[in-house]
Amino acid sequence: MTSRGTAAALARSAHLGPTLVVTGVTLGLGIAVGADAWRVALLTAGMLLGQLSVGWSNDWLDAGADRAAGRTDKPAADGRIDPALLRTAAFVALVPGLLLPLPASPPAALLHVVFVASAWTYNLGLKRTPVSVLPYIVSFGSLPALATLLLSPPMWPPFWATAAGAALGIAAHFANVVPDVEADRAEGSRGLPQLLGARVAGALAALVVLGAAVLIAVGARPGPVGLIALLLTVLAAVVGLVAALSARPTRTAFRAVMAAALLLVVALLAAGSAL
Repeated sequence: MTSRGTAAALARSAHLGPTLVVTGVTLGLGIAVGADAWRVALLTAGMLLGQLSVGWSNDWLDAGADRAAGRTDKPAADGRIDPALLRTAAFVALVPGLLLPLPASPPAALLHVVFVASAWTYNLGLKRTPVSVLPYIVSFGSLPALATLLLSPPMWPPFWATAAGAALGIAAHFANVVPDVEADRAEGSRGLPQLLGARVAGALAALVVLGAAVLIAVGARPGPVGLIALLLTVLAAVVGLVAALSARPTRTAFRAVMAAALLLVVALLAAGSAL
């Protein structure tokens, strides 16, 4: 394979969508709370590398199962990249990813270790168990604290922000898995969304987003931008809820809930000054 082909396969295996979203939220929250630019930069760089390690480890660890399932969307499953290379890339990214935030804030760096370790436990097997949602709760719930712990002196965010982050994680997990529930079941996965089924998981994801929107509205008392984002969040979540509960749920539920989750991120960023 050419170097260009290898680079493309690495990018494909990195789960760039979620990686860039989580990295962008980290950057946005750090700026919103007023942390020093150099501290925000170090944490954001660490988060990017940590998330790359999570994405690459996921495809490395799942290569055998993905190959058996005939997954053509995974480079490690169809021979476009050697799983051993993904393993190497995951660890090469992991070490500096964990170390970079340390000069910015030891408390934030320690929490970032928990964040990344939680995501790795998902890849290492928790995603196939009934507690598959736990790493999402831990990691997303810690995002507001990662930002406020960059401040001098470090401080913990209010409860509503942590709860809203955790709710965002639940919604992200459910909405991300819903389209593949049946295929995952066939492969033997028994994660929480697979056990609940697409309809229930989609409906719960929408309800959790609605709950998070209420938490932000009450806790942050948002300005015009945040309020608009919350109203759009509620609208998208209601569309997702109705679609999920329909007689024949379609991908509309998944798309609506994902849109609601992204809008919730905007609302949380707009509420950053209240953290």
